[in-house]
Amino acid sequence: MKIILYIVWALFVAGAVYSLVRATRRTKRQAQLMTDWPKAQATVTGSTTGWTSGVGGSNRNLRYFPTYQFTDPHGTLFMGKSEISGVEQPLPGSLIEVAYNPANPNESLQVSSEPRTAMGCLVAFFAVFAVALFWFISIFPIG
Repeated sequence: MKIILYIVWALFVAGAVYSLVRATRRTKRQAQLMTDWPKAQATVTGSTTGWTSGVGGSNRNLRYFPTYQFTDPHGTLFMGKSEISGVEQPLPGSLIEVAYNPANPNESLQVSSEPRTAMGCLVAFFAVFAVALFWFISIFPIG
């Protein structure tokens, strides 16, 4: 019976590792793109809303994704939507820093260290959780 628990544990760990690797690669790719892209101050024009998943019995929380506009050095106005959400609604008119693709300024990303910080926390959490789960399976009494 314990072998089934270990198999389920291994599948969970494999799925978590796969998801974390994909998310880490995406975050790293975006960070590399942004280092080469020019930066601009963008003005928040509003926000769109979304919900957290409410996984693990937690409540679903409303999140706000800022929408913004900025101008390139030629004075052309571009608009964008941030992929970084916040719990407080951003104030229209406030400034955020964005990096934009010089070949296609319609492609822009909000500059922030939050995605990298969140990835570090997630990796640590899943590592501790996987070890704790492995330990729990080893002491779990099977009749």
